[in-house]
Amino acid sequence: MNTTNDQYYITQILQGNTQAYANLVTKYQNYVFTILIRMLKNREEAEEVAQDTFVKAFEALSTFRGESKFSSWLYSIAYRKALDTIRKNKRFKTTECIEEYAKIDFRETENALTYLEDKERKDFIENCIMQLPEDNAAIITLYYFDELSVKEIAVITKLTEDNIKIKLYRSRKQLFTLLKEYIQPEIANTNGKAV
Repeated sequence: MNTTNDQYYITQILQGNTQAYANLVTKYQNYVFTILIRMLKNREEAEEVAQDTFVKAFEALSTFRGESKFSSWLYSIAYRKALDTIRKNKRFKTTECIEEYAKIDFRETENALTYLEDKERKDFIENCIMQLPEDNAAIITLYYFDELSVKEIAVITKLTEDNIKIKLYRSRKQLFTLLKEYIQPEIANTNGKAV
C-alpha cells in the first residue's frame, strides 16, 4: 500500500475535505474487518467494531503523527477496540480442543486435498485461524496476510517484539496441528508415497 497516498488524503481531511476519508475507508475496510472477524469470531460484532474503528480514527486523525504507517495506526485502533469488546462482553472465547482435530482421519477420503478448490482451502485455513485465541489470530493475520513486520505488529499491539515472536511461534504450532491432517495427504503424494 502506498503511504504517500494515505498522507495526501489525511492532509485533505485535516484541511476540511472530509469526503476524502471515504478513500481511506475503502482502502482499508477489508483489512480491518479481517483482523476483527478473526478476533471477535462474530460477523455482526466485527462489522460494528469496524465501523467504530473508522469513526474513532476519523475523530483522532489530527493526533496521527506519521511516526508509523497510517495502516499500522488504524490496525492499532481496531485491535484495541476488539479487545475492549471482548472484555466488555466478558466472553473470552474458549477455543475448541485442538486434540479433537488430531483425531479426525482425513485420509479416509483418498487424496481429498487434491479435489479441493483454492477457495475451499482458503476457507479451511480461515476456519483454523478462527480456532486460535483472539490475539494470536490477529497477530497471524497481521504477519502473514498483511505482511507486517514484527516491529510493526509490536507497535499495533503494544506488546514487545519478543512477545510477538513467541505468540507467532505458538500460533504456528497450533495452526500446524490443525492443518496437519489436512495437508498430510498432499505431502505424501508429492513425495511419491501412497496415501
